Amino acid sequence: MLSAIALAALIQSAPVSEDIFILSEPAPLHGTLLTPVETQAAAVLIPGSGPTDRNGDQLPAIRAATLRLLAEGLAGQGVATVRIDKRGVGASAAATLSEDALRFDHMVEDARAGAADLTARTGRDCVWLMGHSEGGLVAQVAAADNPQVCGVVLLASAGRPAADVLREQLAALPQPMNDQAMHALTELEAGRTVEPVAGLEALFRPSVQPYLISWFRHDPRELAAAYERPMLIVHAGRDIQVGEADAEALAAAQPNARRLDLEGVNHVLKAAPADRAGNIAVYADPDAPLAEGLADAVAAFILEN
Repeated sequence: MLSAIALAALIQSAPVSEDIFILSEPAPLHGTLLTPVETQAAAVLIPGSGPTDRNGDQLPAIRAATLRLLAEGLAGQGVATVRIDKRGVGASAAATLSEDALRFDHMVEDARAGAADLTARTGRDCVWLMGHSEGGLVAQVAAADNPQVCGVVLLASAGRPAADVLREQLAALPQPMNDQAMHALTELEAGRTVEPVAGLEALFRPSVQPYLISWFRHDPRELAAAYERPMLIVHAGRDIQVGEADAEALAAAQPNARRLDLEGVNHVLKAAPADRAGNIAVYADPDAPLAEGLADAVAAFILEN
């Protein structure tokens, strides 16, 4: 049993968790600021695609708490973090936009607002943007020509335009659906809407096409090549969503970037078995720890730069 003195020391050394909000339209975005006792740097954690909350989860299927665990690990190394419920999710439910009104640029605006808010709260000249999966592309766009951003950390992030990733995922479709899907992607890349493809109505529904158009115009390789501040590329060896080719493309585009490879680790940045079913099961395991050494390595990179 801890003595009163030991307990008091433990409490004083623990990071402080605070619920915050960031002004946004049509309503504020809500999240968590985690502040270590001695802050040496600060970062905004940006979640991936879909209805992802501040912890990196999409309940009930994805409960890995990747961003919460990363924030806690970084706090132990002196890095303060903000992580936010995305628009329409959790405490940010009121900030939702209709599907036909939502654009990729809204997420970029939210990341920029998060960086501005965190610089003000911490009194630092700049903060880091750390994006997981699609959040990596958000971080890249939000960091471009932004003096409030010290650098970016890309966690299991795509190294190719989203349309190319979809082409790869849809390559096995039977004809004529394959040709129709490829034509639709080409048209959307050019900024033109299309008729929904039979059998793929969910992907190409009219209400989501404006978002796809806004998403497809960003090339992570071009953004990486143009970025002159520090960049860390984190690749998970057993990632079944973002492959080795993506990390290689980013690294080739920006030779000054540093790369961190995590062996035996999956897309949610946790140790995972090689078989697909076992890999996916980790997505729903909040008790599985974050990949060993990940938080320490990310913190070390940030503090070095």
